[in-house]
Amino acid sequence: MVSDASEWTGAVVVGVVPGLPDRLLDEAARYAALFGTRLVIASVDATRFVTYEDPDGTPHSAPIDINIANAADAVEKVRLQAAARLDQRGIRWTIRSLVGDPATALKDLADQLDSPVIVVGTRRRGVGETIREFFVGSVAARLTHRQRRPVLVVPLHDPVPGDEDWPSTA
Repeated sequence: MVSDASEWTGAVVVGVVPGLPDRLLDEAARYAALFGTRLVIASVDATRFVTYEDPDGTPHSAPIDINIANAADAVEKVRLQAAARLDQRGIRWTIRSLVGDPATALKDLADQLDSPVIVVGTRRRGVGETIREFFVGSVAARLTHRQRRPVLVVPLHDPVPGDEDWPSTA
């Protein structure tokens, strides 16, 4: 958790879930270095919602379904992956654990930190992810339509065969 928000003002925000390819963290770190700033890694638990906030802004949350496992394991996995990728690069980073709709949570964090850019990855491949995206939509698309700052969408997989390049017109 960020203890002094002013220390992280202007940081690049990246939305991460456990198991995403390292390319997402690599690109986010590259942009943090290009901007000469820090990196805030946001892990959003969409299975919880904010119930209230303390006067100091500390949010309290509750699970949507009490039978869903705790997200602490997911945050720890993200922390370990980030440490393995970023600790040797000289970029200061931290993790923020957020709850609720991922697009809204990332937007609110970027607003709070006055981030120059939000970095997200493309969705995972597969029928299950296609169905999930059909019902809840694309985080990247919702971000680009709901706020003013740039959104960098990092392709996380190799292109689908045949989609690498447009056919030549020559």
